[in-house]
Amino acid sequence: MHDFTVLLLPGAYASSVALTLDMLRAAVSVAPQVDVPVPRWRVLAVGGNPVRLGGGMSLEAKALPRTLRADGSIWVVPGLGLETPRQARERLLQEDAQQAMRALARHASQGGTVAASCSGVFLLQAAGLLRARRVTTSWWLAPSLSQLEPGCTVDANRMVCADGPVITAGAAFAQCDLMLYLLRKRFGPALAQAVSRVLLLDGREAQAPFVVPELLAHGDELVARIVERVRSSLPTPPPVGALAREFGMSERSLARHVRARTGQSTMALVQSVRLNHARMLLESSRMPVEQVAEQVGYGDATALWRLMQRMTGMAPRQLRAASAIA
Repeated sequence: MHDFTVLLLPGAYASSVALTLDMLRAAVSVAPQVDVPVPRWRVLAVGGNPVRLGGGMSLEAKALPRTLRADGSIWVVPGLGLETPRQARERLLQEDAQQAMRALARHASQGGTVAASCSGVFLLQAAGLLRARRVTTSWWLAPSLSQLEPGCTVDANRMVCADGPVITAGAAFAQCDLMLYLLRKRFGPALAQAVSRVLLLDGREAQAPFVVPELLAHGDELVARIVERVRSSLPTPPPVGALAREFGMSERSLARHVRARTGQSTMALVQSVRLNHARMLLESSRMPVEQVAEQVGYGDATALWRLMQRMTGMAPRQLRAASAIA
């Protein structure tokens, strides 16, 4: 019996796949030290060997069986190597992706657990597994996932979301956060902590510290103009009402447009710009936190502290310290 089934599609992020397998191998090494069973896994792919991953790398895999028996393993889909919603839609129309969807749906219908990170979450959505679930994915893909599956709640701020038998994670390197969670779920916290120490990994709870507001635009001219308008006006960004009037729209119309393109409210988009600029100042200068707060439009550091705690889970000095360590 396997504990994990790693399901690969050609073109998957090589780093996401490597993280998965390296963490499992590390778990094998440390499992005896924490007195838990040694993890067992298999690597499957539609059509079997060889699976050509992103960057030209290849990996051996067994062929996905045509007839799937119920098994107790957690099926894991690493990031698919897709960077835009359009790429995701086109990739999921291909026959190998369709076969993978059917296999995932079958596993879930038999009571199995499924997990995916980054654009791999779109494979779960296409398999019909996200309805009425709380999920996450790469923050820049979250609005598209919300549009594809309006019945689910996409929490783009979370690094890992677990909702019953469906477990999802953020961008490609969130695969390490996902695997730590799955090791903890399957074998308990001792093994996950041991793997984390051996590989010098630190579980992260939020994607917010990594959001780049400019990338939220996804080529949308209006959102890009709003981001630039707010950024250039710091430390005194215009109120939402003034932004709407400036762009010849009602506040409601502006809010609908921004949410459709970014998955955020207009105010949240403004806050993302302020937070991103504050992060840049904290990471690239020795400017006191109080001065950083002034530069992004806060009268005192307490307001910036509250914003960062709410959106990133880290205080300004913690963010600066983490940047210095990195």
